[in-house]
Amino acid sequence: MEKKSQESKKGPTQREVPPAVVLLLAMALMNILLYLCLDRFFISRLHSTVDPSHCPFGSFRMGQMKNCSPWLSCEELRTEVRQLKRVGEGAVKRVFLSEWKERKVALSRLTGLEMKDDFLHGLQMLKSLQGKHVVTLLGYCEDDNTILTEYHPLGSLSNLEATLNLSKYQHVNTWQNRLQLAMDYVGIINYLHNSPLGTLVMCDSNDLPKTLSQYLLTSNFSIVANDLDALPLVNHSSRTFVKCGHRELHGDFVAPEQLWPYGEDLPFHDDLMPSYDEKIDIWRLPDVTSFLLGHVEGSDMVRFHLFDIHKACKSKTPAERPTAQDVLDVYQKVLNSLRDTVTTQTREML
Repeated sequence: MEKKSQESKKGPTQREVPPAVVLLLAMALMNILLYLCLDRFFISRLHSTVDPSHCPFGSFRMGQMKNCSPWLSCEELRTEVRQLKRVGEGAVKRVFLSEWKERKVALSRLTGLEMKDDFLHGLQMLKSLQGKHVVTLLGYCEDDNTILTEYHPLGSLSNLEATLNLSKYQHVNTWQNRLQLAMDYVGIINYLHNSPLGTLVMCDSNDLPKTLSQYLLTSNFSIVANDLDALPLVNHSSRTFVKCGHRELHGDFVAPEQLWPYGEDLPFHDDLMPSYDEKIDIWRLPDVTSFLLGHVEGSDMVRFHLFDIHKACKSKTPAERPTAQDVLDVYQKVLNSLRDTVTTQTREML
């Protein structure tokens, strides 16, 4: 009795946290840390690919190649490249998955002689614009109307959602990586507007599906321009502007200045259609970025922070729209700011 009374005076014993709860908390913190580490690692990987611009003009390097190799000649294309199967077709060319020295490559063939001028223009653009923003040119043969480029198995940007929905890519399906893809896209437009050839306009982009088809998604989730068949040159000094095609355009995706300005009373006539400049590319940026951001957790937060710059992109007056570099700078600031916020919140949880 005396022993029991002494124990009762000590009051209730301190409750211990069950080991299972401790384990669950530890696992949750480990997952958060792993998420942050993978995110930092993945974003840095996006720009760690070999830059073909490090090779002299007329040569290339891809994949694990250590040295630059000269563009393949007609004879080499005929004898060393093995055509496997057709993987795509457009108005200008058909694309075949092929093999060269046990490497998968993409062989493009002209669809018809009536499209040869566009085909040769695309080839000239590929040759002149080689660098990290453009698919790597491996060789060409004007006599056979063929072009050989690096093969990207994930295909065009149209396949982005289907690709990120695959289980093996779920860990990279985050707002951070999607925003980085949008930065890649704007970076390409900025490069074209400030290219070695002058101010180039991405004309073959009159709706979202067509726009997405012009770009490839690389295996480490960056974007490269692939279809350069319609890149007319703008020269503000000489007041040389462009018109994208010779037919009437419709819809909200194209810029207002691309629409027929004279109403229904006067039928469309190409000779009467006013020309325009590179700011038509800026008008499209918010729509493409919205697609790239998707609907993952955090994507609406990014859209909110990009609202002002996207509103400026949609100005009815072309001259009031920002440059691609302006847009790219805002994207970078938003990425840095939101990523730092997430990191700070995680540290506070720890």
